[in-house]
Amino acid sequence: MSGDVHDWASFWDQPHSIYVNARHFDVHYRDIAHGIIAQLPGPNARVLDYGCGEATHADMVAAAAAELILCEAAPSVRASLSRRFAGNRRIRVLAPEETARLPDGSIDLLVANSLVQYITPAELDRLLATWRRLLAPGGILLVADVIPPGVGVLTDAVALLRYAAKNGFFIAAIVGIARTTFSGYRRLRTQLGIACYGEAEFLAKLKARDFTAERLSFNLEHNPARMTFRARPA
Repeated sequence: MSGDVHDWASFWDQPHSIYVNARHFDVHYRDIAHGIIAQLPGPNARVLDYGCGEATHADMVAAAAAELILCEAAPSVRASLSRRFAGNRRIRVLAPEETARLPDGSIDLLVANSLVQYITPAELDRLLATWRRLLAPGGILLVADVIPPGVGVLTDAVALLRYAAKNGFFIAAIVGIARTTFSGYRRLRTQLGIACYGEAEFLAKLKARDFTAERLSFNLEHNPARMTFRARPA
């Protein structure tokens, strides 16, 4: 990683070592795509993946829905997404400020996966208000990979090793964990911190923004110590 990295947005806008190898990168985004598809309310759903990252298998989601909007703050990632899915008429790639200008009630499923830990509580409150406005009546908000207090890097490492053993990149994961220990990600995590929420606290935050919500019995990501919430406009 090179360049001036002083916040999470600039971190994700540069090369990083979060994924230990190409196999990890591929199965991560493939599993996320399958998880989103499982939450689709129907084949005519309009889907917004907010903070989507590389979303390399977004075409799978788009094939199961009417429209998929990929929202990503990092300009370099957004450019990569635009190139990758240029020929797919069901996929649009937008910046956060463009997403905020979408019509009210235009989204049936809004997914925010592995996002809230990288923003402040005040920023989350603003996003929840925007998401509430964008969701159609009966629409679904899926907020995934929320980190509870007390779940730290050791728990993350064990979860990654189990995921790696299941998916064929165990040795690479061991090397990757060692590399991450001395990486810009670890330094930035120490400097900026990670937002954590208890289950009751996060449910209360959703309720305060006019959602009815529940914690699901599984996490959309591979780490079962983290939480996924499903909410609907009240």
